[in-house]
Amino acid sequence: MGSGVVYETLKAEVARQGLRNAAIEISGCHGHGLCEHGPSVTVEPEGIFYIHVQAEDAAEIVRSHLRDGKPVERLFYRDPVTDKAIPYYSEINFYKKQQRIILHNCGRINPEKIDHYIAQKGYRALRKALLMTPEQVIEEVNRSGLRGRGGAGFPTGRKWEFCRKAQGDKKYVICNADEGDPGAFMDRSILEADPHSVIEGLTIAGYAIGATEGYIYVRAEYPLAVKRVLIALEQAQERGFLGKDILSSGFDFTIYVKEGAGAFVCGEETALMASIESRRGMPRPRPPFPAESGLEGKPTIINNVKTLSSVPIIIDQGGNWFASIGTEKSKGAAVFALTGKIANSGLVEVPMGTPLSTIIFDIGGGIPRGKQFKAVQTGGPSGGCIPARFIDTPVEYETLSQLGSIMGSGGMVVLDETTCMVEVARYFLSFTQAESCGKCVPCRLGTKQMLEILTRITQGKGRESDIDTLLNIAKTVKECSLCGLGQTCPNPVLTTLNYFRDEYEVHIKEKRCPAAVCDALMISPCQHTCPVGINIPKYVAHIAACEYLEAIETIRERNPFPAICGRICHHPCEGRCRRGELDESVDIRALKRFAADWYFDHASELPEPVPFPKTKSQKIAVVGAGPCGLSCAYFLAQMGYPTMVFEVLPVGGGMLSVAIPDFRLSREVIEKEIEYIIKCGVEIKFDTPVNVNFTV
Repeated sequence: MGSGVVYETLKAEVARQGLRNAAIEISGCHGHGLCEHGPSVTVEPEGIFYIHVQAEDAAEIVRSHLRDGKPVERLFYRDPVTDKAIPYYSEINFYKKQQRIILHNCGRINPEKIDHYIAQKGYRALRKALLMTPEQVIEEVNRSGLRGRGGAGFPTGRKWEFCRKAQGDKKYVICNADEGDPGAFMDRSILEADPHSVIEGLTIAGYAIGATEGYIYVRAEYPLAVKRVLIALEQAQERGFLGKDILSSGFDFTIYVKEGAGAFVCGEETALMASIESRRGMPRPRPPFPAESGLEGKPTIINNVKTLSSVPIIIDQGGNWFASIGTEKSKGAAVFALTGKIANSGLVEVPMGTPLSTIIFDIGGGIPRGKQFKAVQTGGPSGGCIPARFIDTPVEYETLSQLGSIMGSGGMVVLDETTCMVEVARYFLSFTQAESCGKCVPCRLGTKQMLEILTRITQGKGRESDIDTLLNIAKTVKECSLCGLGQTCPNPVLTTLNYFRDEYEVHIKEKRCPAAVCDALMISPCQHTCPVGINIPKYVAHIAACEYLEAIETIRERNPFPAICGRICHHPCEGRCRRGELDESVDIRALKRFAADWYFDHASELPEPVPFPKTKSQKIAVVGAGPCGLSCAYFLAQMGYPTMVFEVLPVGGGMLSVAIPDFRLSREVIEKEIEYIIKCGVEIKFDTPVNVNFTV
């Protein structure tokens, strides 16, 4: 059930119970960032935070909390480690280590009401900027150290300064809200939750460079963002923050909304301008840069949503205040869309230089279900994969670049041990290859060739020469492509080859996917992960059909110790069980134990095991009646070889018998398993040391 239904139900319930001092307001989507816990409700001014709210909860919230002052504890957020109920969102770990600057209004105001924005000091920065000269505004932005939040990280103030000094009878400012990265929703969320901050920043930018017109380029597939931007523009116009003679300053500025068709390449600034001009969105060579010759050949500034929404804060609080946050080279805070194999997904805003470990474990809550962190992919589909050994890397432009990744627009995908890095590279490359405009040969053909090679490797058809070929093509595409898409799209390939080359080699040489992801290289993830390769889906299906004998026979095709492994196996298969992605993994080990126990409980009713026929003339001696020796003897006998096992101890089982305590694995179970192997035709000589005095 969506938030809209909850909102209407809460309003109706407040009216029904006659509460006149309570107002129900819609806040921006993703305002609090804990996306997987919605619909959420925040009660102010206490800051009580409810999650997973449904329409049927409305009556209790209104009656118990709003009327009687007793919060509804069952709807509180619970700490995933301690299971402790946390009533206030400010006390949730997800927020404690964040520093919300750009997102400070998200979730706190109704984005469709300009008075809410003004109450949070909205448009105060515009008033202040209009009392300054354009040069002073640019100087303040330069002092802040603000760098473009769209990925390139170019100093914003310097870009504005270039455009201010550029010759032209008309200038433009464009907000690039064409956010097309899979799993990224930072810009869209700001437009949905705090559109006036972007409008205010865009207007200040227009004043600084001498522009009279601006554009917000946003995808048509984000209808809520478009709707709220249009509402905000109309309200700003009515209040005198846009249009002619803004705030009686003599400055005129108009903003238009251009809805894009969803092409990823239109996120590149020259392609974006071509789209605004109603031409096909294709990049053009630079120079000249847009600051000199941009939209319609006029000097143009293009900044993304996060950059522009930072500007009012800088003007209001001062450039020095903003520069005090972050690192020496990367100032301010950065917003990330934290997704993937993470306990808490959503929008995260932290100071530049915050370690990856803080974002992933302290804020994100770590990897669910106790799995191991493997890597994090930053910067969207063109970003690189950073392995676990660099988990303490500070997140800033230069450090990420040194590791082969990028800041990008702020995507951050967490990967765990169940992730195949070859498939990750193939997945992201399939996206960038499909989105390539095809204008330049390196990107058009290079991405296609890389994708074909990666697809071949994941299908078990890889060749040893493929790794070097991939490296050569990736470097060529990176160095020779026309625009940022082609120059960065090889990053997933280059970083996975650099940090996870062994996975490529296993795929190619052993035709095996260590993470049990590539479908062409396995029957099922559980069977693929099982050290002895038991056909787990088959025996589980037999158990489901009450065919217990068939289940135990299926297990013994690969493992003669079903009862023992049903008790002490470390069951890596369960860690790869796809049911675990939904709720909990199938208890595979318990099912194996059940089938084995059923067999021994009903052994008297079942036919006696028939010894394997001896079809080979060679006799084989096996030294040691431990699990390895007995398994070897069992399968040799199955192949038709007369087999004898020599054991120095008076009992079989090796470490199973002498090292594992009886309460963990009883001797009776071990003896039954060995007895079955003997009945299958394996001979065992106990108290028989194999030494210099021994002869066969």
